Amino acid sequence: MKLAIPGWDIPTLAVFGSAERFPVRRVFCMGLNYLDHKIEMGVTGEVPPFMFTKAVNHVVPCEADAVTDIKYPGKTTNYQWECELTAVIGKRGANIPAARANEHVWGYAVGLDMTRRDLQLWAKDNGLPWEVGKDVEQSGPVGAIVPASTMGHPQTAALWLKVNGEYKQKSDIAQMIRPTPEIIAFISEYYTLEPGDIIMTGTPGGIGPAKPGDLIEAGVGDLPVLKVRVVA
Repeated sequence: MKLAIPGWDIPTLAVFGSAERFPVRRVFCMGLNYLDHKIEMGVTGEVPPFMFTKAVNHVVPCEADAVTDIKYPGKTTNYQWECELTAVIGKRGANIPAARANEHVWGYAVGLDMTRRDLQLWAKDNGLPWEVGKDVEQSGPVGAIVPASTMGHPQTAALWLKVNGEYKQKSDIAQMIRPTPEIIAFISEYYTLEPGDIIMTGTPGGIGPAKPGDLIEAGVGDLPVLKVRVVA
């Protein structure tokens, strides 16, 4: 097959303790999945589960024990961090029962859903899609994956994020409103999940604005710590 223009590479994530790489197909993100984050976003009452997506080329592979630069994007003065447990899909499936969802998970990693919050809120207030706030270049850093065959499927694990050494987010994945198996079941009602899909499962309270020069460190349980530096 001859391409009309040069092709491009897809992002691949590090697999902890291995020379193998994991190719990323799609990025799904779960919204408002921690109560304290709902409160800080000014959301009251019950909210049905919902998701959004990021373009796969916005994923930034981050190696274990290394700091990766991410660029502060244009058109925002409020670029915020969100630390999230990220589930990595290794088995195809649609309409997956929650009780069998773990069978489709290849592994787990730490992810950041970086967000142009001012643009997201503007779009929300005007009844418009969120893409300009969420689907942002280099807004999806993801750390090294630990296979589920090694670590199992965590139901509880400390989730934290530091900025320049100061804790900003401290929670536990047990505080998710909908745990990972329920998220997988929900998304698979709308999309056939494929190997290579990754799912960011939501963030707790403690979001805030990053600025150029900030060092962001994020962790979930014993997963490799994700480290990024925001650059101008």
